[in-house]
Amino acid sequence: MRSTRAVVYKNNLIHNLSVVKSFIKKDVKICAAVKANGYGSGAVFAAKTALAFGAAFCAVATVDEGIELRESGVASPILLLSLCTPDEMKDAVLYKLTPLVCDEAYAELFNAAAGKYASGKFSVHIAVDTGMHRIGCSVDEASRFAKRIVNLPHLSLGGVCTHFSSADETDEAARRYTDDQFSNFMRAVKSIEDEGIDPGIRHCAASAALIDRPEMQLDMVRPGIVMYGYFDGSIDGAYCAERGKPCTLEPVMALESEVVAIKSIKKGEAVSYNRTWTAECDTAIATLPIGYADGLPRNLSPGLCVAINGKNYPVVGRICMDQCMVDVGSSGVHRWDKALIFGPENSGALQTAADIAKASGTISYEILTGIAKRVPRTEV
Repeated sequence: MRSTRAVVYKNNLIHNLSVVKSFIKKDVKICAAVKANGYGSGAVFAAKTALAFGAAFCAVATVDEGIELRESGVASPILLLSLCTPDEMKDAVLYKLTPLVCDEAYAELFNAAAGKYASGKFSVHIAVDTGMHRIGCSVDEASRFAKRIVNLPHLSLGGVCTHFSSADETDEAARRYTDDQFSNFMRAVKSIEDEGIDPGIRHCAASAALIDRPEMQLDMVRPGIVMYGYFDGSIDGAYCAERGKPCTLEPVMALESEVVAIKSIKKGEAVSYNRTWTAECDTAIATLPIGYADGLPRNLSPGLCVAINGKNYPVVGRICMDQCMVDVGSSGVHRWDKALIFGPENSGALQTAADIAKASGTISYEILTGIAKRVPRTEV
């Protein structure tokens, strides 16, 4: 197996699911978000672990992601969070994925596909746009849309949902916006109920809202980043502790590589493309077989450190597509020593994906989901 690999810690994922469970009411279902290859950790690994823990649903973004789960033996309902094309609807029906529908024309396309390929009524969830302005029907259209769905011969209404734009922010304006979104969502749900239609599963809270806004948990929550050991925006451990709800998450993934070469260079010699780093003294340079094609942000040099034998060393020079170089000085680092880029404390890493994200000006989601498919995942 390639020495550059992502190690995923099953017990850490279970711990984080336990944290989610501790925040939600007894009868609230969990829909485990395993899109984007399980936020980089491996979709099948994440889905099967979450379902064994007690999750009722999984959620993916694409039809292909749903097919991967089905072909691995996942039998639970799989929510399809993003819209698909007409060409993908056949597979969505055949693999019994549960799509979000956003307007009548889109629902009618799924009705036609279900008429050809479903053995019975095909379940869909209505997406209501309450302020994200991405997908979904308007609040005022929700009841009419629901009536249309229940009158289509091959569809059934399994749920109604929305997505918050700013639930991870704690400033007053953001909280008001989330309050307004929730109020509008509940207005849409009530309008459906007022037509005598069962809205099915009502869900709107993802990682931040399920922790911070218990009144928004409704029938089901959709934990994403929190499952993988990272907080969502301003809703972090300190914020929870201040409110009397201590919350400790464990990162699920560690990214590691190995020293494959060491060479001595003289003071004044440059390293990597375009000579952006020059040695200020005689030193040793270790090469690791990991680069931006594996998911290391190219803009992290200078700034990125890796842990070798329990000590951090700086990555120097430009990060290459498949390799990067580390200044190890005269520390006694040897060829084949393990190098840890990020991970949980129990991996031996000295920084997390959140630290990497902060240094590169992005969010932990992007670091985790950016770990390439060519990086093998190993479960421990």
